[in-house]
Amino acid sequence: MLFQTAGIEVVPWIPPLVAFAISFLTSMGGVSGAFLLLPFQMSFLGYTNPSVSATNQLFNIVAIPSGVYRYCKEGRMVWPLTWVVVAGTLPGVLIGAIVRVEYLPDPKTFKLFAAGVLLYIGVKMIRDLLRKNAGVTDKNNIENRFQEMVRNYRTKADNPKRSENDPLPVVKVTHFNLKRLGYTFYGEQFDVPFWGIFALSLIVGIVGGIYGIGGGSIIAPFFVTFFGLPVYTVAGAALMGTFVTSVAGVAFYQAIAPFYPNMSVAPDWLLGVLFGLGGMAGMYLGARCQKFVPAKAIKWMLASIIIFTSIKYVTAFFGY
Repeated sequence: MLFQTAGIEVVPWIPPLVAFAISFLTSMGGVSGAFLLLPFQMSFLGYTNPSVSATNQLFNIVAIPSGVYRYCKEGRMVWPLTWVVVAGTLPGVLIGAIVRVEYLPDPKTFKLFAAGVLLYIGVKMIRDLLRKNAGVTDKNNIENRFQEMVRNYRTKADNPKRSENDPLPVVKVTHFNLKRLGYTFYGEQFDVPFWGIFALSLIVGIVGGIYGIGGGSIIAPFFVTFFGLPVYTVAGAALMGTFVTSVAGVAFYQAIAPFYPNMSVAPDWLLGVLFGLGGMAGMYLGARCQKFVPAKAIKWMLASIIIFTSIKYVTAFFGY
């Protein structure tokens, strides 16, 4: 099938299949999978026009709601955190879109930029994972205890003695203002600075807008690494932030397309929807299975994929 906007030809079942596999894994860590779909589109499909960024964000719009729904259903959405992420990343995404079109239209330069972003995230995650046990923060102990509870958890059909009023732990917000955000999870309190979260979200939003992955797509690893928040509680907020900012990103790319008549800027709608349908199924299953997968396994998986992709981009840049 020929995708005219993208300028590529590909069998129609490949995009949803690839998106499903990627999204199933990455959604467990609060990442939509768009940051891995981008190298797939550029390196394997040959889609290197600036519109690939907009198409990637269109994927987020179609795919993310299913994962967010699952996290909401399980009571692991930190809504105040979500809104701060949106407030910070939304203007960042718009700034990033302009930078992408004006200063990084060349695929060679763009690949090197993408490699730098991914490598930084991957190294930070690995450093966090390799810390000695003496330096591990409480949130890792909480993640371990939560995993133990999940392993022992049974439905009422499997365990008649279990009460219906004894569900898995949920997030409870304790305070939220222009200074601090706090919530409890599994009996532990977490407290983060409002403006610290906002500033990080703005920076990540700019990077995400340039990279075409939505503002919140890469923010979950930062929350885990810099603010010590449990991965089980930030995944839903990161995905929701990505969804909202991706809507704005796609609208913005579509709006500025007429000003660049000689450049492919607007998304390839058909290709984006095909990716999104596969991602929708993958994110729902990933969000549902997340609680059964150890937090460290999720982080190692994300770090490995990120490092591998960044190295591939650096190699491609020098061998271009």
